[in-house]
Amino acid sequence: MGQQEQTLWSHEEISIAKTALQKAHRSEISALVSYVQAQASVVATPEDVWQLHDFLSAKRHEIDGKYDDRESFLMYTLSRLIKDGLLTLTELDGLSVDKKTKVNLLTRM
Repeated sequence: MGQQEQTLWSHEEISIAKTALQKAHRSEISALVSYVQAQASVVATPEDVWQLHDFLSAKRHEIDGKYDDRESFLMYTLSRLIKDGLLTLTELDGLSVDKKTKVNLLTRM
């Protein structure tokens, strides 16, 4: 990727973006908890335990990296969450038209 363009965010836009990130994070964690509960109910061997452990370790690494809320990464973070189906563009209402357009364009990359 080339040089990163500096985008200025208003306090209101940062609040909107962070609220959207929190909503997506809660939704993803809720789905993960349900999945783990289902998987844990069929654990029968030590290998099953370690497979579940490995899955959770990888998932934690993935989730920890996915929700980067630094202003310089917000466009990318929001677009990834939309691509992943964890957010919709309408949940970003209140952002400038320019920012919503950029986020929307990034979802197509």
